[in-house]
Amino acid sequence: MNSRERVLKAINFEKPDRIPIDLGAIRASSINAVVYDQLKKRMGIDSPTKIHDTMQILAEVELDVLKRVHADVVPLDAGDAIWPGQPAGTGIQRRLFCGQDVHFPPDARISVETDGSWVLRDAANDVFARMPDQGFYFDFTRPTMAHNRIDPDAFQPSSTVPDEQLDAMARRGRFLYEETDLAILGWGACLSVLGMSALLTDNITQGSLDTWLAMLLTEKETAHDMMGRWVDACISRIGLFHEAVGDYCFGWGVGSDDAGTQRGELISPDLFTEMIKPHYRRLCDWVHANTDWKTCLHSCGSIYHFIPEWIDAGIDILNPVQISAANMEPERLMSEFGGKIVFWGGGCDTQNVLPHGTPDQVEAHVRHNLEVFGKGDGGYVFTQVHNIQQDVPVENVEAMFAAVHRYG
Repeated sequence: MNSRERVLKAINFEKPDRIPIDLGAIRASSINAVVYDQLKKRMGIDSPTKIHDTMQILAEVELDVLKRVHADVVPLDAGDAIWPGQPAGTGIQRRLFCGQDVHFPPDARISVETDGSWVLRDAANDVFARMPDQGFYFDFTRPTMAHNRIDPDAFQPSSTVPDEQLDAMARRGRFLYEETDLAILGWGACLSVLGMSALLTDNITQGSLDTWLAMLLTEKETAHDMMGRWVDACISRIGLFHEAVGDYCFGWGVGSDDAGTQRGELISPDLFTEMIKPHYRRLCDWVHANTDWKTCLHSCGSIYHFIPEWIDAGIDILNPVQISAANMEPERLMSEFGGKIVFWGGGCDTQNVLPHGTPDQVEAHVRHNLEVFGKGDGGYVFTQVHNIQQDVPVENVEAMFAAVHRYG
């Protein structure tokens, strides 16, 4: 059974020959460039490290590395359509604070301030993110809770995709489909209406997350109208992506919506069902009616009470499965939702175990999670909970992948 067949079995709730593995198919299942470079050196792979996600300093995981960790999935990311597969020398080479050289995408507008910090600038040359001296990644400088009045008319999400981007995705998709046996997961035009995710794309909150959450209670008609416009735009863009890449992909990321904190959801389940669920249902209904794709949702935190509503709305795959958050224990999730939604993640806790445990503790932890999530007929893809951060010991990364290959 090859990788593509293995993933298709798993997401259709059929028993694969082993549990599929993901490293880097989602911007929340990837690896920081520093520990990635260390991992490559341990593998004897000598190649320049390219940055896939500038904000998070995430590495573009190379096909050779995917093979060495027995990974089965590769991304086709609309937000990074042209840079993958290009020579590192076409990018911008910079030395991180730890002394490692990396190559950023050619369009990364990075400059160094007098205090040693790095900043990112937009097309208007305005600073929108900063990485402090000796930092690990960039933080947004724009406020996330500005207490400003939201202007509904100012929210005009884009419904188009540049031809250059579509052409690049088609070329990349064709290459990955014809030259590898990896399963391809597409991303682009995601719905994001809760939490930090709503601040990262078309910005329905306009920098005022608290005001937006209040609008879900106090200005429901306006909020519905704004989210409806977002779904319209997502459908239009996903339709263009489907025309470009079609059957190369098995699924598409339709939502990136961090709806939970460590202890619970951002809004009540009743408010979620009334205000958020209908928009996900309309988007998922369109995808299922017009494509053969599975729908994938990324949502961090404690989202236990929302999971049955997302299942009913048509979400097929859930990532990152934050097992260290309240009510997100693997046993609870599998008992209540196993066989109803594909869990894509939850394989290794990245808050405590992976960065702070020993290799033996990582192995035992991964083995336990595999026994729980992998006991059904498919319905599970292994990846760690969110990204592997810069301060994770490379020995623990090796132990994690060795464990999933041994016990999965």
